[in-house]
Amino acid sequence: MQTTILKTIAHIQTDFPTKFGIPRQSGLVDSLQGIIIFEEEYRNPEAFRGLEEYSHIWLIWGFSEAVREAWSPTVRPPRLGGNKRMGVFATRSPFRPNSIGLSSVKLLKVEFHPELGPILHVAGGDLMNNTPIYDIKPYLPFTDSHPEAVGGFADSVKDYALEVDFPEEYLSLIPQEKWQALLEVLAQDPRPSYQNDPERIYGFPYSGYDIRFKVKDKKLSVCQVVPLRK
Repeated sequence: MQTTILKTIAHIQTDFPTKFGIPRQSGLVDSLQGIIIFEEEYRNPEAFRGLEEYSHIWLIWGFSEAVREAWSPTVRPPRLGGNKRMGVFATRSPFRPNSIGLSSVKLLKVEFHPELGPILHVAGGDLMNNTPIYDIKPYLPFTDSHPEAVGGFADSVKDYALEVDFPEEYLSLIPQEKWQALLEVLAQDPRPSYQNDPERIYGFPYSGYDIRFKVKDKKLSVCQVVPLRK
């Protein structure tokens, strides 16, 4: 089998140190922000000439926590409850023949840092902190956008959302500029879809805090926020 080597050109910094809690698709939580820092070889400002003219970009990246030697022709999409198998090529599961991800994100600005070179500030991503980036391409609305497109079985769950109860005593522990993104992340229901125990406490790290919650019916209730040790 032919092997192709991909070079890591950058890494992204986000508020998610683990996979749990990350939005299942890019663009679901536009208020989530990240910073892309390039490897030294790719910090030539000439490589970024004209990029600031685009509003959105494509990120081609690696599922660094989902690398497997073998692959399966079918997977269990979480939004279908995790109990129905679909073809891997009909899903965006991270468990693929090649562990490559594709995300469309908003380009907020291109910053030229005196030590780190060009840095990209983006929003709406679905990437874990320190995810390797293999390539970046501009998003072209006249070719990349298809309003008439059909979303297959994903259309049946595209509007799924939970009501979020986040008591002020817990919310106030988190920096205010992180509130909106966190509330939207929780509304997307971070749980594995095959788990539906109303008494179970779930948790995930976000921006230096462990966010713990329960879900009953279609209401998510935050029950604890714990600062993480640095």
